[in-house]
Amino acid sequence: MEHSKTPPLRRGWTTGACATAAVRAGLCELWGGTRLSQVQITLPKGEQPIFQIAHHEAKDGWIEIGITKDAGDDPDVTHGALIIARIATSSGGVHFHAGAGVGTITKAGLPIGVGEPAINPVPRQMMQAQVDELAVFYVQSPDVDITIIIPGGAELAMKTWNPRLGIVGGLSVLGTTGIVRPFSCAAWIASIHRGIDVARAEGTPHVAGCTGATSERAVQALHALPETAMLDMGDFAGGLMKYLGRHPVPRLTVGGGIGKMTKLAQGARDLHSDRSQVDFQQLADVMGQPNLAAANTALQAYSLSGTDMANWVVEAALRNCQSILKTNEIAVDCVVIDRAGLILAQI
Repeated sequence: MEHSKTPPLRRGWTTGACATAAVRAGLCELWGGTRLSQVQITLPKGEQPIFQIAHHEAKDGWIEIGITKDAGDDPDVTHGALIIARIATSSGGVHFHAGAGVGTITKAGLPIGVGEPAINPVPRQMMQAQVDELAVFYVQSPDVDITIIIPGGAELAMKTWNPRLGIVGGLSVLGTTGIVRPFSCAAWIASIHRGIDVARAEGTPHVAGCTGATSERAVQALHALPETAMLDMGDFAGGLMKYLGRHPVPRLTVGGGIGKMTKLAQGARDLHSDRSQVDFQQLADVMGQPNLAAANTALQAYSLSGTDMANWVVEAALRNCQSILKTNEIAVDCVVIDRAGLILAQI
């Protein structure tokens, strides 16, 4: 009897990618007089998706373009949301603004400063790149106001961690690669298992599991590891290490940013924000710094505590890894990085 194969999960595009596509289409019309029905952009890793224009409005001095977000098979709360970029001629470079449905930062500890619109660094860079490229093409000054609007975003944000993080008024414009990779626990863990199987079959002596793209790049460069050694761990630290405990390789490196590695240090095995949170009171007690109990994020706690916290995190994370692995056959080490990919601590 034949068993039908489960079709692969369909990937989608981040809010940052949608906003960037909207900005490009808006600039083509504002500066070039060309109204587009679809627009293509190049993402940080070279992919070139095409986006259909779902909203258009033009008035004296500004253009609005909207893209309907397709998150693929990921259960993203922003799937189907309209991501609008309003482009207006300005002066003094590119200025980003939070329109209706986009949040504003009110607490420290995030990669964007207090008072800024919740548009993360990589989407800003992607939109800035469009302005720079098209300003040259159309012989225009690269001076524009970019306002991102997400109708219904304030309501959608209540289903996220934004309010707890001090992002008020709406959603964040996120994305580091432009791609939303579908989140299915079973499928993701199965892919981790397959990665371990391949590494073992090839006799790979050293593998690494990292929480995201930035930490993966840092760890891969640190140890000069081949692509086949990089296991797509994501939030599933426990899933990766439990399988490795039964199917060992000689050496494992676990790497991640200060936030997820702090959760691992505090005993978490699933590092997703819906299923584990940093215990700031416990962190304050361990570090002997009462002020850490009031921290908003692990990044903010690190800014208050510095190297001492990073060293504790990497040491405690290593102990938890050893506990999960339950074997002495694997030499394990840990690496904690910052958002720029710089190593804060390793052991």
